[in-house]
Amino acid sequence: MMRTLFTFVAAAGFAHATAAADLPTATLTIGTHKLVAEVVNTPELRAQGLMNRFSLKPDHGMLFIFERPEPLGFWMKNTFIPLSIAFIGADGRIVNIEDMKPQSEATHWSKGPALYALEMKKGWFAERGIGPQHRRRHDTESGGLAEHVGGDFTAVQPRLEVPQWALAATGF
Repeated sequence: MMRTLFTFVAAAGFAHATAAADLPTATLTIGTHKLVAEVVNTPELRAQGLMNRFSLKPDHGMLFIFERPEPLGFWMKNTFIPLSIAFIGADGRIVNIEDMKPQSEATHWSKGPALYALEMKKGWFAERGIGPQHRRRHDTESGGLAEHVGGDFTAVQPRLEVPQWALAATGF
């Protein structure tokens, strides 16, 4: 199984920094919590990630969309914002959530194959009681993703929508 390590390395200058306004965003809902995520779905955008950023607005983050499920590893070398990352499998289940220290070279791995990763300000998931028990599934009617809290499929189904343009770029 191929292991992929996505690095987030800040350059000495800011010439290569991607401003938040330059990336497409999607409004996502997890349970009753809304967030705005910048969507990155190409190798170049994923490699840059949140480097060269010194802050995130409240309830803002970055959604990484990959081509196929595989073990994913992220590190924080020269990334200045403390982050939490949720690794999400192809079945929509949150595989695991990891807290990441700024400017650390420690690799944070998914605990299984992941198709998506969602980075938020450190502690965002824990503060809202969101963990690996949250499950998502592909919703064929809307083409998006729907979240099921705690695996209870009879509960109200909060929605996590991924725009079609974001999925199209990865061949979904």
